[in-house]
Amino acid sequence: MFNTLNAMPADPILGLLTQYRLDPNPNKVDLGVGVYKDEVGHTPILKCVKHAERHRFETEDTKVYIGPTGSPHFNDLMTKLAFSHHNPAVITNRIRTVSTPGGTGALRVAADFIKRCRTDATIWVSSPTWANHNGLFEAAGIKVKTYPYYDHDNKSLKFDEMKAALAKANPTDVVLLHACCHNPSGMDLTPSQWDEIITLTKNIGFTPLIDMAYQGFGEGVDEDAYGVRQMAAHVDNMILCSSCSKNFGLYRERIGACSIVAKDSPSADVAFSVLLYVVRCLYSMPPAHGAAIVETILDSAELTQEWLAELAQMRDRINGNRSMLVEKLKAKGVKRDFSFIAKQKGMFSFLGITPEQVARLQTEFSIYMVDSSRISIAGISEDNVDYLASSIAKVLEE
Repeated sequence: MFNTLNAMPADPILGLLTQYRLDPNPNKVDLGVGVYKDEVGHTPILKCVKHAERHRFETEDTKVYIGPTGSPHFNDLMTKLAFSHHNPAVITNRIRTVSTPGGTGALRVAADFIKRCRTDATIWVSSPTWANHNGLFEAAGIKVKTYPYYDHDNKSLKFDEMKAALAKANPTDVVLLHACCHNPSGMDLTPSQWDEIITLTKNIGFTPLIDMAYQGFGEGVDEDAYGVRQMAAHVDNMILCSSCSKNFGLYRERIGACSIVAKDSPSADVAFSVLLYVVRCLYSMPPAHGAAIVETILDSAELTQEWLAELAQMRDRINGNRSMLVEKLKAKGVKRDFSFIAKQKGMFSFLGITPEQVARLQTEFSIYMVDSSRISIAGISEDNVDYLASSIAKVLEE
């Protein structure tokens, strides 16, 4: 049987990571992997997580299954973190949430749920989008279409083109939207643009699927959830996939959530039964440890404040890195305008250089990024920004 298989291409980011690790250059810079790093290139465990883990170890008394939904209390806390306590969809009990193995697991649960809703389902994703989106939906048997989003030439949002494309979507289609910190462009919808997309959603009747992997990394926990909250308040049906990997730093714990918003509570119960069937067929029971950590933090006013403060530090460092790189490039005499980097949000941005220039940065200067010139902003530091800017300047000069 295995003789019929053809090798799949390696993940380009994981391949870059291997090359980076083997590179002996002491000045090497990793701008490929999308995880938060501190000033010394380390991804630390948050203090609030350490406190919650100590509590977990002291109070946990069983390793029995927690059920397909995961912890009901975690699900409730995640629902309110994403949608807020006062959202009409929360008040009228229109939302059902399950724990999932990370944000990726939430997306796969959503994909299989969509397939259960419509066997001929089509989903629209932004161009560009997170590299794994297409594979996840195609693996579930869902047809993928794209809508215009990022203007590489003008470093801006193709909002009018986006609206024009989505105006052609069918009421039975699903449209994937990034809640905040768009991966990979860093270009987010403004609140007024979100309002227009919500109106379009209502008028056409397609189902929005919002991927919120970076809540709190853009402008703040509440600000980053604007689109999620307004959409839930104004449409009958919606899906939200959220992740605790970035904002809680729980990458390897693999904990996220998938939420279904229905037109009323009885409809939500029906959708929930289908969601649980999907979970049972995929992985049966979600992991418990990461959910318990998040639950402990969000259930404590003191730990929640500590988390918000640590999250703000991560957000401020990333935003500071954006401005620092822009200023350093100016100081190196680079004529090209890179000011767009400072205006974007989240972990990523496109430098806007050619694949050939990307290759030169790697081979000549040991600076690692994917061919599209997407960079992970967290990989920049005060120690490497001068070398990084000088290297970019040299590549642009020639």
